Amino acid sequence: MNDIWKSIIWRQFGAAIDDLGNALRVCPDDLWHDRLYDTGSMPPEFSEFWYIIYHTLFWLDLYLFGSEEGFLPPPPFTLIEQYEDGPIPERPFTKDELHAYLKDCRRKCRATIDALTDETAQRRCQFPWGEVNFTELLLYNMRHVQGHASQLNLRLGQKTGSAPDWVLWAGEQG
Repeated sequence: MNDIWKSIIWRQFGAAIDDLGNALRVCPDDLWHDRLYDTGSMPPEFSEFWYIIYHTLFWLDLYLFGSEEGFLPPPPFTLIEQYEDGPIPERPFTKDELHAYLKDCRRKCRATIDALTDETAQRRCQFPWGEVNFTELLLYNMRHVQGHASQLNLRLGQKTGSAPDWVLWAGEQG
């Protein structure tokens, strides 16, 4: 795959991850369990600030892996996020745990994009919702991360009167 395209994809994907990281970083403790929406029949924790960050990072990690088969998130995280309307984690994750997961996912994302070849970019990826090539899965994944980062930043703005600035492109942090 062309290095120019890899650079463009990383700068935008990294920016989406940085937007999520900024929301995590500035979330005040009193909003950590704030519910962003009504979950209907699902457990209300599914809409809490911490859970949306966890959900986003779990799927970021899984989609970077490219398959449900063989995927395992790092401890203390488990596969329960894959089960629709399944259980919630045994406890809320801490900011430090989620920040470490975010850093790990950011590193994996950069390495995955840097290692892309024409062959790996076209690899077919099958999920219950459909089949796409790996390049499209990367773009889908980026949209998912940015959508939740925007959701969290909107909530921060509503509750605190301010939110992190929009990230134009990936920073150089680790």
